[in-house]
Amino acid sequence: MDKNKLITIGLIAVMGLFIGVISLISVLRDDEKNDLETHELSGVVMQYNDNVVTIQDEELGIYTCNVNNATFDVGDSVTLEYTSILNNNYTIAGCEVISYEVVDTSEDKSVVPAEWADKGIFSDYYTLALNKLKSLTLDEKIGQLLLVRYPSKDAVGIMNKYHLGGYVFFEKDFKDKSLEQVKDMINVLQSSSKIPLLTAVDEEGGSVVRVSSNPNLRASKFESPSELYNAGGLDKIKEDTIEKSKFLNGLGLNLNLAPVVDVSTNSSDYMYNRSLKQDTSVTSEFAKTVINASKNTHVSYTLKHFPGYGNNADTHAGAQTDNRSYDDLIKNDIPPFKAGIDAGAEAVLVAHNTVTAIDSNNPASLSQNVHNLLRNELGFTGIIVTDDIAMGALGNVDDVTVKAILAGNDLIITTDYDESFNSIKNALETGKLSEAQIDKLAFRVLSWKYYKMLMFDNEK
Repeated sequence: MDKNKLITIGLIAVMGLFIGVISLISVLRDDEKNDLETHELSGVVMQYNDNVVTIQDEELGIYTCNVNNATFDVGDSVTLEYTSILNNNYTIAGCEVISYEVVDTSEDKSVVPAEWADKGIFSDYYTLALNKLKSLTLDEKIGQLLLVRYPSKDAVGIMNKYHLGGYVFFEKDFKDKSLEQVKDMINVLQSSSKIPLLTAVDEEGGSVVRVSSNPNLRASKFESPSELYNAGGLDKIKEDTIEKSKFLNGLGLNLNLAPVVDVSTNSSDYMYNRSLKQDTSVTSEFAKTVINASKNTHVSYTLKHFPGYGNNADTHAGAQTDNRSYDDLIKNDIPPFKAGIDAGAEAVLVAHNTVTAIDSNNPASLSQNVHNLLRNELGFTGIIVTDDIAMGALGNVDDVTVKAILAGNDLIITTDYDESFNSIKNALETGKLSEAQIDKLAFRVLSWKYYKMLMFDNEK
């Protein structure tokens, strides 16, 4: 074959490849256009700046869109028409708002707002919670969002100054006290509080036993979940949960920050000794068993640490990054939380690990993606609680309390109550938060307290 023929064949091949690439690009563009369907989203404006708006919808999902020349404010109820492709984590990617409408919600303040109403676990108590909410000052509503570490001095004064939603007690708060002294400590708080308190502890069993570590209160410490399971399986877990609930309730404690439903089967994991030490399937049954057994005991239980601690190191000391794949998390870590939620879990505690497969930019406790996974994929309608925001993992985060609220948390565990309270007030003054947002969160906490029957015990 001569040289000219070779050149001709080469040119034809190049032209064919070029035409093929152009055709492929055209097909991809057509597919992209087809993906950009028009959708509608109704909810409340959480943030709006630089032509970017964040909306929380009626199902508590959080979405971010681009919008030009809008005139709404933080706290407005809005309906948007937008184009978007949703990713696996339920954050809108490439969303462009076509049109929007600010909805007037001022007509009837006696009716639960549509954007608050759902068929959630506490919905039977929404009307009662709304009526109570209307009687509260702004400061009282802010205080309901804070679950504060019990202070060594002036606990009643601090509680009433900041109108706290509750206290978290640690081992030192029970040390050397008698049964009557503990009861008196908590009774004084409840009788002095305008709104009944959440009284919380980490009574996991094993290495984390804030209350039963005191032999004056119980002859022996509660055993760890793995010890119980090895001794008698899930029947032993059920028996222990009922006994533990009776013990805590007898002291006036109404919230247990347990069980740990993180899946860990590797003895080198930080969370191993606090976990069940079993695989995903057995841990899921454990979560279900604990939640079912806790019902009607007057003590609520909290699934932790969402979305799963895995082999991460201790976040008390500093930031930790989890680089496992999304599929791995969904397959191995999420099922125990789903099982507990389906059984009626009232609260889920979110960890401070940065889970890169869900959100590489934020710790889980400050990630809208993580909260959307919990709300949208798992259908959780209860209370989302942060791990203590004073922990080392969040030590370098500015305005952490406000960021925790904007991420989708309902209740903030904090040691620095003064900083948390004042940062919320400052955010309200500067427009980063609206009173409508605070109202909604306080409403949710009050609904939970009614559900727990606390509000009927000593409501003033």
